Amino acid sequence: MKSIITLGGSNSKESINKRLAEYAGSLIQNAKIINLDLNDYNIPLYSIDEEKAYGFPEDLKTLDQQISNSDGIVLSLAEHNGAYTAAFKNAFDWLSRMESKTWRNKPMLLLSTSPGERGGKSVMAMALDRFPRHDGNIVFSMSFPSFNENFNKDEVVNPELKAELNKGVRLLEESI
Repeated sequence: MKSIITLGGSNSKESINKRLAEYAGSLIQNAKIINLDLNDYNIPLYSIDEEKAYGFPEDLKTLDQQISNSDGIVLSLAEHNGAYTAAFKNAFDWLSRMESKTWRNKPMLLLSTSPGERGGKSVMAMALDRFPRHDGNIVFSMSFPSFNENFNKDEVVNPELKAELNKGVRLLEESI
């Protein structure tokens, strides 16, 4: 059975991006879904000095192995000041030092959301530009606007957004 990891690009315990990634993962059929949480990884602030002195943290190696072992990725990025969150950027910086082809050509459903109307479009643009340089195989991307209005505790309530997300899920399924 294929395995898909889901990850919200935030360390908020109430992350709406984690909720969206896990929801999208729950729609995938015939795959084992592994929900990852950045809070479960003890990864120090990246610096070349830290890397030289101590090498790669064990939790980082675990995260890297989970990416490597997966058959696909559902990633939903939170946006802080128009960019990645500090927690995601830190993990991404470390991961790219371990393996420059961070995403290993794994089919990826790339999402972003926010409480606002733009749904994280700035961080999405950044990721769409950057991830292919790290072997990101983005099969579908979607900025999900106004999360609190378009998502309840269990599902997408906006029919157009639901249809678009389902399209992305189907494309990911076809790619794995």
